[in-house]
Amino acid sequence: MDSKTLIAESGLRKTLETCLELRLKDLSLSATNAVRLFNGFYEGFPRLTVDLFANTLVISEHDRDRASQPELHQEIAQFYATALPAVYSVLLKQRYAQDPKLRQGELILGEQVSNSIEENGMKFALNLRLNQDTSFYPDTRNLRLWLSRQIKSARVLNCFAYTGTLGIAALAGGANEVIQTDLNPHFLAVAQDSLVLNHFPGTMKTLSQDFYPMVAGFKSQAELFSCVILDAPLFSQTRHGRVDLLQNWHGLINKVRPLVGHEGWLVAINNALFLPGNELMESVRKLTADGYLELSDIIPVPQDVTGYAQSIVAKAPADPSPFNHPTKIIIMRAYRKDGRRA
Repeated sequence: MDSKTLIAESGLRKTLETCLELRLKDLSLSATNAVRLFNGFYEGFPRLTVDLFANTLVISEHDRDRASQPELHQEIAQFYATALPAVYSVLLKQRYAQDPKLRQGELILGEQVSNSIEENGMKFALNLRLNQDTSFYPDTRNLRLWLSRQIKSARVLNCFAYTGTLGIAALAGGANEVIQTDLNPHFLAVAQDSLVLNHFPGTMKTLSQDFYPMVAGFKSQAELFSCVILDAPLFSQTRHGRVDLLQNWHGLINKVRPLVGHEGWLVAINNALFLPGNELMESVRKLTADGYLELSDIIPVPQDVTGYAQSIVAKAPADPSPFNHPTKIIIMRAYRKDGRRA
């Protein structure tokens, strides 16, 4: 059975064609060369996603069974390489492969992977083989745009920064100082590469430290920030404490809340797939009940990530509404009794 038969029998080719056409018509994507071309979880081929990063296509295979079908992946690669002249290479990531090199990605087309992308006038470094992810998340594109437009002359703390894209966006918006924090120094090295690609007047510092002692240290020094960004992983456990977006997201917010100066911003993301949006909003209502936090905005996830009305055929496991995707992004304004500003 050849690859064309595989892709035809699965019904995937027509689905990919429809989804690609929708992206090509989406004028909002003209400002970036990092695009989710296909989200199989919602667009009809579960557990397969396809992303374009400049000249490299990344196929992410989340299904243990399809890992043994290289012909299918080759046909997908050839489909996009033919349809999109910008595609010079294709990287296949197999999330459940036993070999870590296969999880990090193997080239199935071309010889080199892209090492940077552009988005809304900002440049970001890439390390597409950094781990099983790609070092860059298209789902927070609108938040990066918000930060680049709202954060001026600010002091910013980016917790769980990963590769620091949100902090870079704050610098692009005119932040005076951004502190990028993450336990993994290899992630923060990508943030440093992004800084080199841009020419910002503000300064950036990286801090490789566990979240809990880091927050405690800033509190003990009475440090304040104009904006605190909290984009924690779904779950992590260290000797200093636990991070669990399903069980203690509210507690994480309260940990960083004292670090926000009067009338500053608290940006919070919760990407727990099985957390309904109304449950998160109930937590927000409790957080804002005393009047010292105020819900300012909900940032939507871009349509290339969520899928389009014409392409969505499946729903998220838990209803994310009033958010449009399980990646739930909220902006809160903070007020202090003592009126201290950053």
